[in-house]
Amino acid sequence: MHLRIRLTCRKYEIWALSFFSLVTGLYVLHFSIALILVNKEVPQTRGMLYPRESETREVRSLDGIWNFVRSDQANPTQGVRDEWYAKELSKSRATIPMPVPASYNDITTDNLRDHVGTVWYDRKFFVPRSWSKDQRIWLRFGSVHYEAYVWINGQKVVKHEMGHLPFEAEVTDLLNYGAENRITVMCDNALIQTTVPQGRITEVPNDGGMTIVQSYTFDFFNYAGIHRSVHLYTTPRTFIEEVEVTTNLSKDATVGEVFYSVSVNGSAANEADNVLHIQANLYDKEGILVANATSDQKLGGKLQVNPVKPWWPYLMHSEPGYLYQLEIKLLATNDELLDVYRLKVGIRTLGWNSQQFLINGKPVYFRGFGRHEDSDIRGKGLDNALMVRDFNLLKWIGANAYRTSHYPYSEESMQFADEHGIMIIDECPSVDTENFSQELLGKHKSSLEQLIHRDRNHPSVVMWSIANEPRTGSVSADSYFELVANFTRSLDKTRPITAAIAVPNTQDKAGRSLDIISFNRYNAWYSNAGRLDMITQNVIDEAIAWNKRYNKPIIMSEYGADTLEGLHMQPAYVWSEEFQTEVFSRHFKAFDELRKKGWFIGEFVWNFADFKTAQTYTRVGGNKKGVFTRARQPKAAAHLLRKRYFALGRDLDQCSFPDDLFTYIADLIS
Repeated sequence: MHLRIRLTCRKYEIWALSFFSLVTGLYVLHFSIALILVNKEVPQTRGMLYPRESETREVRSLDGIWNFVRSDQANPTQGVRDEWYAKELSKSRATIPMPVPASYNDITTDNLRDHVGTVWYDRKFFVPRSWSKDQRIWLRFGSVHYEAYVWINGQKVVKHEMGHLPFEAEVTDLLNYGAENRITVMCDNALIQTTVPQGRITEVPNDGGMTIVQSYTFDFFNYAGIHRSVHLYTTPRTFIEEVEVTTNLSKDATVGEVFYSVSVNGSAANEADNVLHIQANLYDKEGILVANATSDQKLGGKLQVNPVKPWWPYLMHSEPGYLYQLEIKLLATNDELLDVYRLKVGIRTLGWNSQQFLINGKPVYFRGFGRHEDSDIRGKGLDNALMVRDFNLLKWIGANAYRTSHYPYSEESMQFADEHGIMIIDECPSVDTENFSQELLGKHKSSLEQLIHRDRNHPSVVMWSIANEPRTGSVSADSYFELVANFTRSLDKTRPITAAIAVPNTQDKAGRSLDIISFNRYNAWYSNAGRLDMITQNVIDEAIAWNKRYNKPIIMSEYGADTLEGLHMQPAYVWSEEFQTEVFSRHFKAFDELRKKGWFIGEFVWNFADFKTAQTYTRVGGNKKGVFTRARQPKAAAHLLRKRYFALGRDLDQCSFPDDLFTYIADLIS
C-alpha cells in the first residue's frame, strides 16, 4: 500500500544521504537550472461542510480518551504488516490513554515528545439503530498531523495527507447499527522534502547504536496527533454537499446581495422526473426573515437585503462582525423537504489596488499579529477555553487582524473571527519552502485547494497567504510561485494573494506574482542584535525598496524580539522586557513615516504569545517573542502595543478609547 512505499522511500532517502552528499555539489546547480515545472491538475475537494445539526442531520462527537500505541521507530510499518487495525490495539501492544483532540507529544513523561514515525489510536463507539433508516453516515476529522490512515471495524476508510485541514469519508456500509464499532487511526508525523511543510529524516549514531532524527528549518515544534475534533454525522440519502457564498454591496453600502450556489449528492439528484430546487432564507441576528428566494434546477440564486448591515472589522464600526444566518432547504419536485443546512454569512466587499486595501469601500490599516496554535500540554490540540481567551486578548489589545502563521487554524477559530470582526490573512502550511519540485508543487497546490474550499465562505478571511519565508531568491522560485499564485486565483478571485517574504527585495523572484507584498525582518535581533539605533531607518528604507520594485501595497508581517518575562534591565538589553518595548517603539516611528506615503497598509507583531520550538541553544523553552506569555499573560510591551493599536483605531476609524487604557498619574491643574 502507499504507506509502505512512502516509508520505503524515506528509508531510501536516509540510506542515500552519504552518496548524495558526494554528488550534490556537482549536480544540484544544474538540476535547479534545468527544472521545468508543469501546471498539473490537483484533486478537488468535495463536501466538507462543517458538521451542524438540523431537522435532517444529527452530529455525534467521538472526542474523548482514546487508546494509543507508538510504533518502533526502527520498524514503523509493523502495525500495517501485522494488521493491528483488524482487532483492538490492546491485543497487539500495551496501550496508554490519549486525549483527543490534542497533540500527543507533551502528554506523557517519557520520550514520546521526540518520537518520529507512526503512532496508532483506537476507540469503540455505538451507533443507534435509528441511524440505519434511510440515512448516510459520515466520519469527519478536523485535522490529523501529518498523514492519517483510518479503519472502521478493520476496513480501510480513508487516507489523508496534510495536517491542519479536515477530511471525511462515508462509512454508511461499514458500521454495525445498534451495536458496538471500532475506529482505528494510524498517524505519521514524518516530514520529508516533498511534504508540506518540508523536513528531513536522518539516521544518526547514539549511545545505543543508531536512531532516527527529524529535522526541519521552521521555528515551531512539529506537534502531531489527532489535533481537532472527530465527528460522526448523518445526512439524508440525497443531501446538500456544498454551499458557496459570495456577497456584494451597493456603492452607498445600503443594499446587500448574497449569491449562493449549492451542490447536491444523492440518487434523487439524477432522477429525470425529480427536479430539485432550493429554498434560501436569510435571517438577521434577531431571527427576522430579511430575504428569501427559490432557485431553479441550477440550485443557485441571489438574495437582496435592504437595508443591509455590512460585516465590518473590529473598531471600524460600532457593530463589528455582523452576521446573518443563511438557511438552505433542498426540496424535491413535490416540495418534499430533503435536507436543511444553515451557515452564518457576513455581507461585505473587498478591493485592492497599487496603493490600498479596502473593505466596503473604506481603506484598511491592518494592526495585528502573527500567531501560533500552541499551548502547554495540549500542543496544537483544539482548546475552546484557550481560543476564547485569545480572542478576548486580541480585542483587549485593539488588534483588528492576524495571520494564521504558518498553517490553517481550526474551523472553530475561523467562526469566532467572523463573529468578532477579526480579519484573517489565511496561510497554507507551506513554510520555508525550498528545493522546488513537481511533487512538492502538487502538494503545495493541494494544500491551498483544501484551505480555500474550507474557508471561502468566511467573511473574516480577507487575504490568502501562499507561503511563509519561502526561498524566493532561488533559481526556480519565479516559475514555481507564479504557478502557485495563478492556481490560487483560479480558485478565488475575490481576495488578494500575499506571501511573507524574508529574502532581500533585490533577490526576490516571487513578488511579481503577488497582489500585496508582506515582508519579515528582525532589526536589532537577528541583524544588528541589540542596536536599537539601527531599526527605524532600516525599516523605512526596506519598505520603500519593496514598493519601488513592485508598486504594490506593503505590509510588515513580522518584527519583534525574544523577551524573558520578568527580566528587567536599564538601559534596555536583549531579552529584557525593556528591550522588547524599545524595539516596538522604534518600529512604530518607522510605521508612522511609512503610513504617510499611502501604500503602507499594515503592521504585524511577531508573536501574539510565546510558543514551543525544537530544542536548540538559541531557544530557552521555545520562542519568547510573544507579547503574551504561553500562559496568555501580558508582558510590558503588551501595554505599549495596546496604546498604539487603540490610538491608530481612533485616528483612522474614529473608535473610542477603553476606560482603562491610561492609568491615572496626577492632577496637574494648579
